Amino acid sequence: MTKPILRLLGTLTLLALAACTPADKTPQTAPRTPGATASSDGDAQDAASAAGTALVTAAARPSPAARTAAEFDTTTREQRAAAAAPPTTGERRLGTTIASLGDPSQPGFWIKTPLTKTEADGRIVNPANGKSAKVRLIPLDGPASGGSQVSLPALQLIGVSLTDLPTIEVYGS
Repeated sequence: MTKPILRLLGTLTLLALAACTPADKTPQTAPRTPGATASSDGDAQDAASAAGTALVTAAARPSPAARTAAEFDTTTREQRAAAAAPPTTGERRLGTTIASLGDPSQPGFWIKTPLTKTEADGRIVNPANGKSAKVRLIPLDGPASGGSQVSLPALQLIGVSLTDLPTIEVYGS
C-alpha cells in the first residue's frame, strides 16, 4: 500500500513542479546578415556592425543532455570575439541593473532587461573590470530597478561568476 502512494506523490510532485516552470516567451530572432555591398564608409560600418550582430545572435541550442556551463555555452570563438569587439558606433547609456544568470539553454549573447522597451542591439559592461559584450537587448516587464537576466556566454565574457549578482551598465545602439 505504501509504494503506490509514494509513486502517486512522486508523480504529483513532478506535475506540480512542471506547472510552476514559466514558459519561455522570448521572441526568437533570426540572425541578420550584412548587406551585399557598401557604398560609403557609413554603409561599410553598418555592414560590419550587422556582421558582428549576426555572429552574436546566431548560436546553436545546447544539447538537452547539457549539465555544465561549458556544455551550455555553444558560442564559437568567432562569436565571442565579435561580442567582445569595441563599439563601432555611438551608444547611449540606458542605465545600470543587477544581473543574474538567465536561461542557460537559450543560446547567444543577450540580456532581458526592463531598461529597454523594444528589442535592439546593445552592449553590457562590467564596471568592476571594464570588460564588455555586444548583446541583444530584450524587453523584460517590470520596474527599471527590477534586475535583468543575462545569457551564460555574455556573463562569462564580461568576467562575472555565474552565481554572482553584479551591477552592470547597459548601453543601447
